Amino acid sequence: MDFLTTDFLDKPIWMWVLFLTIIIALLALDLGVLHRKQREIGVRESVKLAGFYIAIGLAFGGWIAWQMGQEAAVAYLTGFVVEKSLALDNVFVIAMIFSFFQVPRRYQHEVLFWGIIGVIVLRAIMIGLGAALVQNVSWALYFFAAILIFTGIRMLWTVGKEQTMEGNRLLGFLRRHMRVTERVEGDHFFVRQPAEPGGKPLLHATPLFLALVMIEIADVIFAVDSVPAIFAITTDPYLVYTSNIFAILGLRALYFALAAAVHRFHYLKYALSVVLIFIGAKIFLADALGLEKIPPAFSLLVTAGVLGAGIGLSLWRTRGEAQLQH
Repeated sequence: MDFLTTDFLDKPIWMWVLFLTIIIALLALDLGVLHRKQREIGVRESVKLAGFYIAIGLAFGGWIAWQMGQEAAVAYLTGFVVEKSLALDNVFVIAMIFSFFQVPRRYQHEVLFWGIIGVIVLRAIMIGLGAALVQNVSWALYFFAAILIFTGIRMLWTVGKEQTMEGNRLLGFLRRHMRVTERVEGDHFFVRQPAEPGGKPLLHATPLFLALVMIEIADVIFAVDSVPAIFAITTDPYLVYTSNIFAILGLRALYFALAAAVHRFHYLKYALSVVLIFIGAKIFLADALGLEKIPPAFSLLVTAGVLGAGIGLSLWRTRGEAQLQH
């Protein structure tokens, strides 16, 4: 039992085990009970499942307040809100990927589920590297802050520009170096079929596998924004990782509801840009004011206010489209 009280990344191992146990239980419930059979997930079910994940994430924040104090809980909640909001932008990309590969809605949950497994591993690696960098390099936080400001400005510049999978170099590389079927083969990522009529059956990847790879690559790219954003809020690896994973779990569950309404979130990118610039700038602002850091509660208030305004304005300006759909 002494092993469980040993520190790992500044927290007792039992705290990491508790978190991972919750995540494994949620994934087992998702795949083993709720979605044992391939089927199309409706908007209502998507919203309910997302609400469940959000409730679990917020309850975990309450446990952090009890275990680590109010300031840690506010930092966790700020990270949770920022990551969930940044991940909303990822929904646009995921919807584009599924559309490009013509993945039927009934098989999309399968890809998203295994995508979550990849996210858990990849984010652990990136956050571990980020934590090591912050602890050993004095200017690391300023580097992260500069990335956020640059990303926020770049996001403002690209608002309204159409994204497409055509001409994607990674996709071209995969297709040149792998045998890929012409269409989706049920829920299979790989199948055996002859490369030519009458030939020996050979292992082929399916478009479902290519979609999974592209979604994982997209998450790595988004993590370049989101991981520095969380480290700019708190340098505690436990708070960074737990807020990241709980936020992503809830958003992937909400994907099926959001995918049908991504066109209604036009002003979200503007809000995300402002949030990234604010989070990056507050690192330099704290130094200029002679503060150790900007109070977490203030960061949470500004972040929630800007994102709420962006989402609210988007929904209000497109309310006519919603009425037409009804």
